Amino acid sequence: MLRSAAIPLLTCSILFSPALKAAEEDEEESPLTSEIELGAIYTSGNTNDENIQFRGAVNYALDGWDLGLTIDGFRSSKEDELAAQRVYYVSEANYNVNEQSFVLTRLAHDDDRFSGYEGQSDISLNYGRNLLVDREDMGLTLNIGGGYRQSQTLGEDFGEAMFRLAADFNWELSDSAAFLQEFSTEAGEESSIFRARSSIEAQIVENLLLRFSVNLKHQTQVPAGRKKTDTETSVTFVMRF
Repeated sequence: MLRSAAIPLLTCSILFSPALKAAEEDEEESPLTSEIELGAIYTSGNTNDENIQFRGAVNYALDGWDLGLTIDGFRSSKEDELAAQRVYYVSEANYNVNEQSFVLTRLAHDDDRFSGYEGQSDISLNYGRNLLVDREDMGLTLNIGGGYRQSQTLGEDFGEAMFRLAADFNWELSDSAAFLQEFSTEAGEESSIFRARSSIEAQIVENLLLRFSVNLKHQTQVPAGRKKTDTETSVTFVMRF
């Protein structure tokens, strides 16, 4: 069923790739970068299912600052009834002290209608280091910090201080393939959240990539009747411009 979703995506990439290429030629050194990621599976006949995975990211670099916004979502329905819906928003302001060190302010909101929470928001201040800067094919970023998380449930709302540790690793396997690994731990007094994302991507054409990803989220304390661990496995197309 991925084939049916891939046809319109490939058609769009063919239509828009000349315009994107021209824009890149005009603004080779543009401080603005962005990407759109989309994957979908539809079934009909004996069963009517719909699964959509989407992600968008925008980054802007200016005078030592790196500003970013990411929206990551998933929606699933079975027999026209909503089975899962999640949207995760992250905004970051990163100030580069030097080539290796930076200070990161991060604001995030998780809207997962089937997790038992109405929503969870957090803000944190982090110190980070860029490692493996002497490697052309690898990069590793570590950051550590603290902040505050607010959680809303049907019964009550509660806030808690939290400690945050995160790492991002990327490895350029070849000119057209890369491996990426992200993980973070946000430890609070009432509950702790662990997130991990592993992905392999391959370039199809200049602006279009195919990405295989596995996402994991584990929360130590959840409302009654809910599972602590959620996983998502997806194959998506990514357009960068």
